Amino acid sequence: MNASPAPSSDSPASLNPGDPGAATRSQVRRWRRYLAEEQAEAEIYRRLGERSEGRHRRILLEVAEAEGRHSRHWQSQLAPYGLGPTRPSLGSRTLMLLAEHFGTVFVLALLQRAESRSPYADDADVPASMAADEALHEEIVRALANDGRQRLSGNFRAAVFGANDGLVSNLALVMGVGATGMAGSQVLFTGIAGLLAGALSMGAGEFVSVRSQREMLDASLPTQVTLDVAPQLDLQANELELVYRARGMSAEAAAHRAAERLGYLDCDCDPSLSYQDEDDQADSGEDNVALGTDLGASASSFCFFASGAIIPIIPFILGMAGMPALVLAMVLVGIALLVTGGAVGLLSGASPLKRGLRQLSIGYGAAIATYLLGLLFNTTVG
Repeated sequence: MNASPAPSSDSPASLNPGDPGAATRSQVRRWRRYLAEEQAEAEIYRRLGERSEGRHRRILLEVAEAEGRHSRHWQSQLAPYGLGPTRPSLGSRTLMLLAEHFGTVFVLALLQRAESRSPYADDADVPASMAADEALHEEIVRALANDGRQRLSGNFRAAVFGANDGLVSNLALVMGVGATGMAGSQVLFTGIAGLLAGALSMGAGEFVSVRSQREMLDASLPTQVTLDVAPQLDLQANELELVYRARGMSAEAAAHRAAERLGYLDCDCDPSLSYQDEDDQADSGEDNVALGTDLGASASSFCFFASGAIIPIIPFILGMAGMPALVLAMVLVGIALLVTGGAVGLLSGASPLKRGLRQLSIGYGAAIATYLLGLLFNTTVG
């Protein structure tokens, strides 16, 4: 739970400074913030649960119920003073809005960070059981968010890194040639050439990578030779066992499987050693690498790179030239780098700002380096 400060002008009407059991005004203000945040988080988890299915739905609704129990605790603490909650923090209100309208992966990633900043561990007014609940909520959210990260990891990684490569490489290219004093039209054509060359290279590399992986997997699948040659095997020197041992079976399992294959085992004494149809195994292996995957990966890589690489040349497409065009290209790419870096940080459970600034520094570092080299080259030539 993230209970950020939310000052209020209200004061408890029944607070009696002479009563040793009465809470102080600072305590009451803190409790009101806690109540507001617990109620907000209960609503966030409820909305996420309603948008989820299966195991995630059940878990999120149970966490919402736990947050509701916490809310009732703070309501009972505030009851003697006739006060309710303050307004939830801006972060909690934003999360409620996101939970209502967007998918759970990004919202859970934000919730994970919010739960990690719970103030309960350092507050003596908070029951130990409630502080323990909040600590577990972070782990629950982390686990649920990780499911989403696993589903997104492949496509998301390709999208982010493809676009980031296009942003950085073409910005560096544009800055480098722009520093030499080229005309705006020449810089534009150079940027277009860099976009096409990089996108085609990325697409071709992805095609070769996926195709090679598929071919290696195909080469690893068992063939049907054991079915074809089984009737001709020398039973006294049965090399069928060696085939199964080469596939990773133990000697006992290989002997069992070979005897079963040749029809000398009428009962399955150990079901774990019994035969499984190799046709099914081969089919399942081919299903894991569907036809067309290499072309799809290649096209995706091309598009992601091109979507990033076009941003640095937008000022030149609009007819700008010289330093104003280079500055605008830096600004546009900087915004894009902050977005891609922030998205990576968000999904990884890290600070989106830190990850965005890291991406920005890397991209700007490469651009400034090539710009300085362009200046040096232009000076040398002149």
